[in-house]
Amino acid sequence: MNRWQKLAAFATVCTLSVSLAACGNGNDSSNNAGTDGNTGAVNEPAANAAANTGADAADAPAIQPEEGASLLVWESKEERPFTDEIAKEFTAKYNIPVKIDEVASTDQVTRLQTDGPTGVGADVIVFPHDHLGRAVTGQMILPNEEFGAETTANNTENSIQGVSYDGVLYGYPRAAETYALYYNKSLVPDAPKSFDDVIALASKLNDPAKNKYALMWEAGNTYFNYPFIASTGGYLFGNNGTDKADLGMNNEGALEGMKVYQSLKAILPIKTGDVNPDIKRGLFTGGDVAMDINGPWELSTYKEALGDKLGVAPIPMVAGKPAVSFSGIKAWYVSSYSQYPNAAKLFAEFASDKKAQLLLNSKVGSIPTNKEAQADPQITGDEYVSGFMEQFKNSQPMPNIPEMNNVWSPMEAAFTTVWNDNKDPKAALDNAKKQIEELIASNG
Repeated sequence: MNRWQKLAAFATVCTLSVSLAACGNGNDSSNNAGTDGNTGAVNEPAANAAANTGADAADAPAIQPEEGASLLVWESKEERPFTDEIAKEFTAKYNIPVKIDEVASTDQVTRLQTDGPTGVGADVIVFPHDHLGRAVTGQMILPNEEFGAETTANNTENSIQGVSYDGVLYGYPRAAETYALYYNKSLVPDAPKSFDDVIALASKLNDPAKNKYALMWEAGNTYFNYPFIASTGGYLFGNNGTDKADLGMNNEGALEGMKVYQSLKAILPIKTGDVNPDIKRGLFTGGDVAMDINGPWELSTYKEALGDKLGVAPIPMVAGKPAVSFSGIKAWYVSSYSQYPNAAKLFAEFASDKKAQLLLNSKVGSIPTNKEAQADPQITGDEYVSGFMEQFKNSQPMPNIPEMNNVWSPMEAAFTTVWNDNKDPKAALDNAKKQIEELIASNG
């Protein structure tokens, strides 16, 4: 579908010295987060819960964990180093053991659907927000009620929008993700401000016979092409992506942005099927492509290849308007099947506050959603992360309603036929809208 999918406290280890009872979901807790690198087992004694949480009333949690609570948390392999560390700190503070199992974030809703009812699912899960509609309509997760006010106050508006469904807040945001403009400073000393600037650069940098181009991106991918729809007033679903009956991908604003999209074929005369992540990566790191529109998942590879010649900047303006990209919000959610929902909610809140988000950034280079974390020198002093964060400010969360699944294929077909076959954008987008409406109707 798209690639957008790929937080801080300091670790101390302090838990029970005996083998712990299974999590509320029936899992063996011998792998609770701790110092054992293979099993994650916690085996150092802890002070009692009252001492760990502190005597001051100000330190008391908003809700009390259930007696004997233990938790199972699902986390991706790539971001597990963060969760291992934050789980140790949580256990030290609340005396609640935590076991961590590796499950890809994009697979967790599907996994919970089968594992939750049988009692072997996680108490706390993490997934990109575009899976939220399916989790809510399947009654798999609990609303964020006890910590809702502080979650809303502490995080950016679009992150709260992303982790809410039908006006109800469910998630505990921990990171944002969008795409931006990578550029090679040895070829492009200053990032272009507009796509007109990009076209001007191409007159100097392009040499198609040698496979050299000023700019490359996945020109057939709806995820990366969203700026050409949204920047000038188009949209997929109305009412902030929640109204399945209001489709705006073919309105006048979208057609204005599509003129810019179509004009770029002159500087990237390649079929959409001939541009994929591997090809782009090789050309950009090899110095044959000067600029690439891509996500933070490529940051470590690009830094290794280009060093201090790498720059990250917002996407160039579209028809004089700031480029509006898609963003994804990754958040914790509490399973409705958990036997220890209070403990699970405490963990989700603890592992998503300012310190947690800064820890996640230090571990994997993530973009915080917490407003204080975004203003921290750790973030503002990182030219790469701050570049993505600037673009994030002009992003829109992907719609999280289930009907979004009907959008990708028709829109990709529209972009592809406009790019490859020079088809009229209005005809292509009119047809995409018709197909999406039919799919929505047929799926009930």
